[in-house]
Amino acid sequence: MGDKPSQSLEPYRLQIDELDAKIVDLLNARARVVVEIGKVKQQNKAPIYSPDREKAVMEKVRRLNQGPLPDRCLEAVYRELMSGSFALERPLKIGFLGPEASFSHAAAVKKFGSSVEYVPLSAISAVFEEVVRGQVDYGLVPVENSIGGGIVDTLDAFLHSSAKIYAEVLLNVHHNLSAKEPWEKITKICSKAEVFAQCRNWLAATAKERQQLAVDSTTTAAQMARDMPGVAAIGSRQAADLYGLHVLFENIEDNPDNVTRFFVIGRETTKRSGDDKTAIMFTTAHKPGALAEVLDVFKENGINLTDIEKRPSKKVNWEYYFFIDAQGHADEQAMKKAIEQASKHCLQLTVLGSYPRATEVL
Repeated sequence: MGDKPSQSLEPYRLQIDELDAKIVDLLNARARVVVEIGKVKQQNKAPIYSPDREKAVMEKVRRLNQGPLPDRCLEAVYRELMSGSFALERPLKIGFLGPEASFSHAAAVKKFGSSVEYVPLSAISAVFEEVVRGQVDYGLVPVENSIGGGIVDTLDAFLHSSAKIYAEVLLNVHHNLSAKEPWEKITKICSKAEVFAQCRNWLAATAKERQQLAVDSTTTAAQMARDMPGVAAIGSRQAADLYGLHVLFENIEDNPDNVTRFFVIGRETTKRSGDDKTAIMFTTAHKPGALAEVLDVFKENGINLTDIEKRPSKKVNWEYYFFIDAQGHADEQAMKKAIEQASKHCLQLTVLGSYPRATEVL
């Protein structure tokens, strides 16, 4: 009686084995083509990672998918396929704000897969520096959170770096409070300043008696919680697992749809994908209405602005740099015209890069 279920499954398992053999053969046939593509890219000194091509492949996969597998499953498979393709063409190094198990690390792995080399760096400014120096091929840096707003370290780094924005990544972020001791013994909570801003409601309601200490990364906070008595950390579950902590409170962010946007930065510029954004940094002339004049230029050219941030120039009091995201690619005629016209109202204007618009949250 006990053998009947397994016997009834046997024909299906045989079908799966046959299909697996075909899938592996096809994947390796695809990989052999990738190797040839890599040779052509090296001859032409073309970049190994092409965000426009990545977007086209993912759109094609979703279009071809007839089910029953969900799109997200096939997208994950193809991300790993592309990761393996990078390794076959030329191994890539990806710099990120470390240590391991930070949200930047999680976003990098979800974007580039498991077949590239990841380089943890001590600060966001260091990611920019290593990209410009060529010590890493690309860097991944947080730029904006749906609750906390702009990430000032990233915005400030653009003021002094020649790195270009190459792609964007959207990551669903959940914050957990973790410690090696019970909650009653916790006197101090550590995390990044931006994380505290994303958990204000929970902290005010549950942890108002505990000291809050801002540190350079959520993983540093987890290390401190492991090594110091009375300390808890707010960060990812992966960080808690890595450093042997217990999750005391789950999903303490103010908004369960908490999303952080990251930029992939590099040294090259991207081609059009058909659905792009362009990031621009500028400081306006010292005259009334100068900012409004710049923004009006984009409106008059039919270009939608999706984001605007400002940061002090740190050179002159009350002088600011503005950062905008505009829909469209810098190579498109309307964008070229808008940038040229806007420059006339600016002391300085720099195109930070054009990149495919991220349409999925990882």
